[in-house]
Amino acid sequence: MKGVQFLVDEKGEKSAVLIDLKRYSELWEDFYDQAIARSRQREPRESLESVRKRLMRRKPQRNG
Repeated sequence: MKGVQFLVDEKGEKSAVLIDLKRYSELWEDFYDQAIARSRQREPRESLESVRKRLMRRKPQRNG
């Protein structure tokens, strides 16, 4: 596949990949987003309603 190169270790096993970001930037973004989501998989969840309430408490009041 053009634009993708694998780095191999001393045993000849793939250990890393080099991706041409000019050619495959969308592919990299998808991969990165999925990696971030997986790394946060066990983080505590917060409901949308609790986020809304918290943001409303922070919202600066307009004068006038």
